[in-house]
Amino acid sequence: MGKVMVLVEHRRGEIREITYEMLKKAQQLDEGVEAVLIGENLSELKEKVRPYCSKLIMVKVEGLNEFNSEPYQHILSQLLVQRKPKILLIGHSAQGMDLAPSLGAALGCGVITDVVDFGFQNGEVWAIRQVYGGKLSAKVKASSETVILTVRSGSFDPQGLLAFKGEEEEVTFPLVPFPYKRFLGFLEAPKAEVDITQADIIVSVGRGIGGPENIPLAEELAKALGGVLACSRPVVDKGWLPKDRQVGTSGKTVKPKVYIALGISGAFQHVAGMKGAQMIIAVNKDPKAPIFNVAHYGIVGDVLQVIPNLLNKLKERKK
Repeated sequence: MGKVMVLVEHRRGEIREITYEMLKKAQQLDEGVEAVLIGENLSELKEKVRPYCSKLIMVKVEGLNEFNSEPYQHILSQLLVQRKPKILLIGHSAQGMDLAPSLGAALGCGVITDVVDFGFQNGEVWAIRQVYGGKLSAKVKASSETVILTVRSGSFDPQGLLAFKGEEEEVTFPLVPFPYKRFLGFLEAPKAEVDITQADIIVSVGRGIGGPENIPLAEELAKALGGVLACSRPVVDKGWLPKDRQVGTSGKTVKPKVYIALGISGAFQHVAGMKGAQMIIAVNKDPKAPIFNVAHYGIVGDVLQVIPNLLNKLKERKK
């Protein structure tokens, strides 16, 4: 079985959760998991990763505090040629989508993007990725010496990571200048009125809500439950709710205790942002809607008829 290498993703001094998800899956495949941490000030970051891999390769590059795909590609190209891991795991994030294709092209190796599962079979790497809007799953194989996989956030539960003693290996690279591409800084999004990522109960609406005139009805349900209102991307695209309420790969990832999906079909982009909820309740008039595949409880019906019934039941309970 080949070696698995994980690229540690960090931003503004914090390890991104996708790193721990990848480490959890890598531990199941290979006891000799290597992690690569690239940057300038690594002393604090390394202690957050080292316990969960057999070897942490710290690549110190003066002046490289934040991600830049060009020096990352330059460094990883050399590491992969030297160490020849069977799999390199990169998060399917903005960083990973920038880095993985060009790195694969530079090395001439296989790249499989946005995977939700993967493993080894007969010396080849296989991966599962969803197609046709999440309606089907495709099993893809690659047989190059090293295969690069970008892993979708939320595919693996990071809880229960095994603890290793974690050797350290320090490598120093000079910062090769790339004048055509450099990091300028972070632009902070305006602070939202409500932070849906911190809510225990979320009532989320999709196109099935019908129109903006029906949004207050869903908001009333959210307030009655002590929760907040969120939505899927089509609702934001139509201008019915602001972007900070969007759940999904192009929105926010939430992990509430209860997630109620009203009129949401369940495209994989949305599901990726909410499937970590402890309980998922879906209401949709289409019995074949993909949302029912991840829901713990489902109601087949028109949301505009179901919501008033739920509100009445809540009022009865309060009395």
